Amino acid sequence: MDTFKKVTAIRGMNDVLPQASGRWERLEQHVRDWLRSYGYANLRTPVLEHTRLFTRGIGEVTDIVEKEMYTFTDALNGESLTLRPEFTAGTVRAAIEHNLLYDAPRRVYALGPVFRHERPQRGRYRQFHQVSVEALGFAGPDVDAEQILMLARLWKILGLKDIRLELNSLGAGEERAAHRAALIAYLEQHKDILDEDGLRRMYANPLRVLDTKNPALQEMAAGAPRLLDFLGEASRAHLDGVRARLDDAGIAYTINPRLVRGLDYYNLTVFEWVTDRLGAQGTVCGGGRYDGLIELVGGKPAPAVGFAIGMERLLDLWEQSKDEVVGQAVDVYVLHQGDAAARRALQLGEQLRDAGLDVIVHAGAASFKSQMKRADASRAAYAVILGDDELARGVASVKCLGDGSQQAVGFDALAGTLVDALSADGDAGMPEPSAAPPV
Repeated sequence: MDTFKKVTAIRGMNDVLPQASGRWERLEQHVRDWLRSYGYANLRTPVLEHTRLFTRGIGEVTDIVEKEMYTFTDALNGESLTLRPEFTAGTVRAAIEHNLLYDAPRRVYALGPVFRHERPQRGRYRQFHQVSVEALGFAGPDVDAEQILMLARLWKILGLKDIRLELNSLGAGEERAAHRAALIAYLEQHKDILDEDGLRRMYANPLRVLDTKNPALQEMAAGAPRLLDFLGEASRAHLDGVRARLDDAGIAYTINPRLVRGLDYYNLTVFEWVTDRLGAQGTVCGGGRYDGLIELVGGKPAPAVGFAIGMERLLDLWEQSKDEVVGQAVDVYVLHQGDAAARRALQLGEQLRDAGLDVIVHAGAASFKSQMKRADASRAAYAVILGDDELARGVASVKCLGDGSQQAVGFDALAGTLVDALSADGDAGMPEPSAAPPV
């Protein structure tokens, strides 16, 4: 008989286990609440898209398209499909397909898994999660600055420190063309020291040569022509408008002339929030203006600006910044002993859920001692205990798992008493039950 080989998760695609999923849910809720406070609405796009969307929308001469995309041919119809490596191209495709900009600009965000075939390491996985935030149809520096300000607010909400802002401008198309010509001429003078990637990209995507991680090329990159020196009056005015608003808000930043995006549809503002607390993967958030993308993938020309945050990196930083992020899993754990008590426990569980509480009703037969261990492990705030004595008296014993205090509460008053206790938010003890239990 053949022995079945144990199946494990694909390398770089990680399970989120129950003891960790609560942290994810709380972080995601913080993010959703923060985005809602700025008027951003959720847009959900498919995990699979036509490959040509990404080769067009990201660019063929990029690491993502050349090396990292999970692409396959659909055996049923022969179409080339790709698991999304990022959200922006799909968001723009959806905006065009559903004519979202016909009457007004849109603020939207997407949140979920994306896929890239990379070497797994801290903060970089093959399936990872992003929140991607897009302001479609807005042209001015005010929205660029607002997105940076809203990110500063997120760091404040999460209590994150040691994150710094880097800012640059990519100018307009004709300015980038002039810079490109000067940059290619400069790179041609340094052909002898360029690595394989640099030589391959020198003519197709020269800006990406400057974004090299090769230590041997850093000095060469530092001496290259700066795009900032090629900016015209309008581009400088846009950058000055962003900077003035950041200065008004007291947001510190550094102008980094080497901060680039290697694609032609990016223009004007580009920014990154970076940290030294995540090892080599120091970018927490990257964003910028991409006024050319909507037209590039088939829509009417429209401006756009956005950013993306890697959720795994954000969670890592958040956990470093908090002493305790485990928190409470449920409100109430219901214990019972005997068949009649078990049946009543199920009824009470539903009544408590009707009152808006999160409840676990113990399943199966076990001693009260064993059940209490489960209640403690559940991180519930309160235990509700039912046995023959409680059933005979028409009450439940309610125990605060924080301070150990306990009282008997009538069934009719149980939900109200627990809601009041939980809403007291840390007050000592439990409030008096809203109705006395029968004697």
